[in-house]
Amino acid sequence: MRHVIQKCMFTLFKLSVIINALALIIVCGFVLYYGAPAISWEFLLENPRNAMTEGGIFPCILGTIALSYGSMLIALPWGVATAIYLHEYAKPGKVVHLIRLAINNLAGVPSVVFGLFGLSLFVTVLGMGVSLLAGMLTLAALVLPLIIGASEEALRSVSPTYREASLGLGATKWQTIYRIVLPAAAPGILTGAILSVGRAAGETAAIMFTAAMFFSPLLPQSIFDSVMALPYHIYVLATAGTNIEQTRPLQYGTSLVLIVLVLSMNFMAIMLRARMQKKLS
Repeated sequence: MRHVIQKCMFTLFKLSVIINALALIIVCGFVLYYGAPAISWEFLLENPRNAMTEGGIFPCILGTIALSYGSMLIALPWGVATAIYLHEYAKPGKVVHLIRLAINNLAGVPSVVFGLFGLSLFVTVLGMGVSLLAGMLTLAALVLPLIIGASEEALRSVSPTYREASLGLGATKWQTIYRIVLPAAAPGILTGAILSVGRAAGETAAIMFTAAMFFSPLLPQSIFDSVMALPYHIYVLATAGTNIEQTRPLQYGTSLVLIVLVLSMNFMAIMLRARMQKKLS
């Protein structure tokens, strides 16, 4: 009976994997089929024009990259530092339990709530306006719970013998964390960073109130300028454009570029993680 149940469960798991893979293939194939005809050097390297019915999406690509990596530059050190404190220094108790509970709940908050939070705090109270900086800070707050959770799990996976050996040789606790624990946990931390970059690059609601603009013929000159971004550009073309049917190929083309951009950023991070794992092995 146990073998039958085990076989049924394995079959269920395989079916789940197959269904997820098929869904991914169908979505990517659909976007590729309708978006590939719109891809050209003009589309990738020029600014949009004529009410965004012609031209390209170059400002949107730059804006998405700046928002994604800018948010990671803010959130990754902050998230790793928080994970180090929670796992290495904080004493177990009600306070730590409440902090972890708050972090887990924060990970489930809808992105539009983060957008309204960024609008209230960064745009209005701190006077940043709708700008690249406000968008980066909002996205950093959005991905922070994910980075903290992944980093703490990576620290937890490091064998205690590493710490014991380092402390036994006379190293301080901080030297042990900085020179032994963090390098060993780096691949797991990068896994959280990979997931965070992908989420930040595809967010629309979090940036539509804080960073994104409908159209601009010029590239941003500083972090206090608003930017165009691929997710918001797709939203505008699909819902608020004046010639929605005419821009349909551009919508699919922009979606295809966004998918390729996210996959490229993830691939770069995966390659970096693989190199770090190879050095540690």
